[in-house]
Amino acid sequence: MADTTQFLQTVKEGYTFKGESYKIGRAILNGDVVPEADINIPFKTLNRHGLIAGATGTGKTKTLQVLAEGLSDASIPVLLMDIKGDLSGIGAAGTVNDKITERCQKLGIDFKPEAYPIEFLTLSKEKGTRLRATVSEFGPVLFSKILDLNDTQGGFVALIFKYCDDNKLPLLDLKDFIKVLQYVSDEGKAELEKTYGKISTTSTGTILRKVIELQQQGADLFFGERSFDVDDLMRISNDGRGMISIVRVTDLQDRPKLFSTFMLQLLAELYATLPEAGDLDKPKLVLFIDEAHLIFNEASTALLNQLETIVKLIRSKGVGVFFCTQNPMDVPASILAQLGLKVQHALRAFTAADRKVIKQTAENYPISNFYQTDELLTQVGIGEALITMLNEKGVPTPLVHCMLRAPQSRMDVLTDAEIDTITAASKIAAHYNEAIDNESAYELLTQKLNDAAEKAAQEEDEKKPARAAEEKGFFDNPIVKSMARTAGNTIVRSLLGAIGLGGRKKRLF
Repeated sequence: MADTTQFLQTVKEGYTFKGESYKIGRAILNGDVVPEADINIPFKTLNRHGLIAGATGTGKTKTLQVLAEGLSDASIPVLLMDIKGDLSGIGAAGTVNDKITERCQKLGIDFKPEAYPIEFLTLSKEKGTRLRATVSEFGPVLFSKILDLNDTQGGFVALIFKYCDDNKLPLLDLKDFIKVLQYVSDEGKAELEKTYGKISTTSTGTILRKVIELQQQGADLFFGERSFDVDDLMRISNDGRGMISIVRVTDLQDRPKLFSTFMLQLLAELYATLPEAGDLDKPKLVLFIDEAHLIFNEASTALLNQLETIVKLIRSKGVGVFFCTQNPMDVPASILAQLGLKVQHALRAFTAADRKVIKQTAENYPISNFYQTDELLTQVGIGEALITMLNEKGVPTPLVHCMLRAPQSRMDVLTDAEIDTITAASKIAAHYNEAIDNESAYELLTQKLNDAAEKAAQEEDEKKPARAAEEKGFFDNPIVKSMARTAGNTIVRSLLGAIGLGGRKKRLF
């Protein structure tokens, strides 16, 4: 049996911070909650990213909900990726029951049912504020990475973007890009080579197929206007709490390419837009990605490299990114190494492969003098987790088995009527849901080709009288007439000769 006094001292030293923090629960030792062994999370280090992992039904979503509540109360905006559709309840107050009351007594906290300020966002036609971005905003490098193009194909895409910039052809949606791609490979090839030198368009077919593949996953709904301003993710509600934006992506589980595209564009836009902030007392925004394996499973190597780079760099902009997944091995090792806060719920050991994963997972956590980590990973109860994080000096805290607090908002989904009410009250939905189809590359190039066709037809019509006059003058020439008569006579004689009627009659003697 571990020494409780020594354990309590270790916890207090590891989880007491100078800056503002949020109590997430209390440590457990030998199966019991240890009084006064409070586990706090310092807001200062939440831009160092994090991981929430565990098997189905172990409480990952509720942990995510608790963290979002604590951040909102501290005036920190939150963005949630709701893949399963079970996070909407954060917009309604929770209810007290005997289990919650008992848990709160053990943790030494008061339960206050609260409805939090939320904003529904959507990538499709679900209820909420529409999220869009233009092709131009992606830029040639990011757009090429999304399409998983090689260097040659990426160079051709960069040339297309350059051509559009030089000729004031806005690339707003995918039909714009497709139209320009077809134009520079056919009618406009000579024009392009005159300005940019000899080019090869052998990659056109491959690029076009990649764009069509993206379209088949519903990307036409995402690319276009009006572009979403990331500043609207960092709003504070009228009561001073951080706004919790929930992206409803329940219909994207079978369209991982679109989900990856959106996530990468969002992170890139945040990184490009926000100024350098360094280590703030509180992050500007914290992003939670539920079912994060959907990003990594279908992502190309180039996409993963880009994501890894942005995760490393976006910390300095005051943004924290948290991945929520069933198995920590779902997250690439290069990204896993960047995650400061780790909340590990129970794992299941049904097979030899499961036991191997559990052993690997245990090795990712600090060595503990109080727990046998690999054994404990299969014994953690629902609403409990193993926790370690970075303290204010950037040093990992001791590993603790923690009983987590319960969400103060509803632990269930909102009804359709409640979602309608929240959407109707949105201050930004009407602005972003307005349908806009500004004149862009598709319309401009179509008009250019139509004008060229009309001009060619007009020139052809203008040439017809001159050609007719020229032909008439040609046949009125005496020499031409003589040649025509001679040729005609020759043809007639040949025909008559062929049937025995031509030539002079022989004289009879």
